[in-house]
Amino acid sequence: MENILVTGCAGFIGSNFVRMMLNKYPEYRITNLDKLTYAGNLNNTKDFAENKNYTFVKGDICDKELVERVARGKGVFINFAAETHVDRSIIEAGVFARTDVIGTQTLLEAATRNDSLFFQISTDEVYGSTLGESFTEESPLNPSSPYSASKAGADLLVKAYEKTYGLKTLITRSSNNYGPFQHPEKLIPRFITNLLQGKKVPVYGDGLNVRDWLFVEDNCEGIDTVLHKGKPGQIYNIGGDCEKTNLYVTKKILQLLAKGEESIEYVEDRKGHDRRYSLSSERLHKLGWKPKTDFDEDLKLTVEWYVKNEWWWKPLV
Repeated sequence: MENILVTGCAGFIGSNFVRMMLNKYPEYRITNLDKLTYAGNLNNTKDFAENKNYTFVKGDICDKELVERVARGKGVFINFAAETHVDRSIIEAGVFARTDVIGTQTLLEAATRNDSLFFQISTDEVYGSTLGESFTEESPLNPSSPYSASKAGADLLVKAYEKTYGLKTLITRSSNNYGPFQHPEKLIPRFITNLLQGKKVPVYGDGLNVRDWLFVEDNCEGIDTVLHKGKPGQIYNIGGDCEKTNLYVTKKILQLLAKGEESIEYVEDRKGHDRRYSLSSERLHKLGWKPKTDFDEDLKLTVEWYVKNEWWWKPLV
């Protein structure tokens, strides 16, 4: 496990994960393969870019020859690389199918030839919406957007390679992440950066759509737990046990930035907008992981990070 290929590590969750891994396991050697799309930012990796156990390779996970070359000798593949923004997927669905499905298949081919462990980082959105019980890992996939459909397709390919070729696989499906280094197209950083620029925040519909919020460091710890303790072939949900309406989150951000509700602009609802996501993470809890963080405290920490790091987000908005 000491020689790991991580794809998409210049992104939000991937960079937080690699930072944690390099600090926690100084004997591990990590290679980052990242295309550096608009969401891939080398400023996310600035503090560990010179680590002797870290190597960056710029490239596309759909590039078969490059993937084969970079994959040699890697005992573990961890695939964070993906197009992830739902709004963008509604406009450019083909980009999502290419990266999230074809890219994953290209990596799976290389992992199979290398007899590596393949770890797919997925999302709770593959389950669709629920107004009742929380989703378990056995819940059927029912994606609503081109983004969630592309991630569901990738998950199914991972399971197919496991069954057809005997590839060792793991999948995690996490709920909505938030924290430092998240691109300002996503809800929490978009609202923070809008308010810091004196703009209003666009709330879809009635604002009562529910998401289960998970601080990014908790997700990274959950992924690490699955990597070291998970059973190959299993899927593990990583939920924050923190369901909040979008309106609740919006008002908390307004309070933290001393703004009034006149800064809210209600806009037409998103097409195919899922009403509620809810995960059961009992399988992962049995491995010893539970979310450690408090939403209000970590939202405050996140807001403070964006306030102090205007240099990071200003070029992205």
